Amino acid sequence: MTRILTACLALAVSAAAQDPQGGRKEPLPQEIVGVYLEQKIDAEIPLRAEFKDETGRKVTLGDYFDGKRPVLITLNYFRCPMLCGLQLNALLNGGDRARMEGRRSGLQGLDWTPGKEFTLITVSFDPLETPNLARLKKQNYMKVYGRPEAARGWHFLTGLKHNIQALTEAVGFHYKWNAQRREYAHPMAVVVCTPDGKVSQYLTGFVYETDDLEKALETASRGESGSLLHQALVFTCFQYDPGAGTYAADAMKIMRSGGVLTVLALGIFLFILWRRSARQKEYTIGESEP
Repeated sequence: MTRILTACLALAVSAAAQDPQGGRKEPLPQEIVGVYLEQKIDAEIPLRAEFKDETGRKVTLGDYFDGKRPVLITLNYFRCPMLCGLQLNALLNGGDRARMEGRRSGLQGLDWTPGKEFTLITVSFDPLETPNLARLKKQNYMKVYGRPEAARGWHFLTGLKHNIQALTEAVGFHYKWNAQRREYAHPMAVVVCTPDGKVSQYLTGFVYETDDLEKALETASRGESGSLLHQALVFTCFQYDPGAGTYAADAMKIMRSGGVLTVLALGIFLFILWRRSARQKEYTIGESEP
């Protein structure tokens, strides 16, 4: 059987770049039209939106906001072929650079622990995913995290489409289903929220340094807003069939739309592809469950 590889390509855009009135001269490729992160600082989280946790128990988002502890929200889908796993892995350990340097970063380098000083919610934006899939994902991450007490503070949720949309629209997370590839194109961000349920700031990318997480959580815990990102990276994943040779054209079409950001996008693309191949034997918690 021909091996199928999956890789991600990054394009730095802002919400304005998606707007016909924003002054962008070249059109975005159809694959990522409408896919972007709209930063909505001080927006209110829909606390009444209902979901199911990894045990199948019915919950609302409001159950995780106690007015005392800040909350981190990640929007992923558990069958994601690559990007969501890369993000959650980086959130957990800081990213590939930290791992290669042998230092603890991300959540593992943070003195604070989910369930004690803050709450972490990972919400699937795929309405077809189930609590059982969420449970398996949580088990994987708890095992690697190495802090059993974090299990009471890191929650993996699934829900119905209208509840998912209530959350994604509130935080400005714009994504798109690609029927041909049967996967989502989506931005990547950690939404940092105040204890009373407002967006404080966003963190994005494949690197989550402990210092950045700590500062963001401290700011949110005081009920304050952080700074806007200058640009938000939109990442989209593509499958490559070496036999069919279908990858290059798609990748180049995306990169051409980035103008001066082509070099950055290509560098990220090649680095991720290399790291993905190199680590498949050593680190697999980001893989989709069967």
